[in-house]
Amino acid sequence: MPRTKTLHAIFDGNVLRPEESVDLEPNVRYLITIERKEETGQSLWDILSKFSGKVEGPEDWSKEHDHYLYGIPKREKGRTE
Repeated sequence: MPRTKTLHAIFDGNVLRPEESVDLEPNVRYLITIERKEETGQSLWDILSKFSGKVEGPEDWSKEHDHYLYGIPKREKGRTE
């Protein structure tokens, strides 16, 4: 049964050097698949902010969203339903 191992390595121009120790059996042929790891330097919030935006609307948008979306009457002031 084949085992799959993922590791990070740096290519120095001649050879791939693993960033951590590897537990591989010596003198065994291995199949290596190479995928470039893009380092963005951005946080998750920076990446997500590309997909977010703002919607212009009335100040009570969040409290009265049913009124604006479905046309039901606005809630009475003071009600806490």
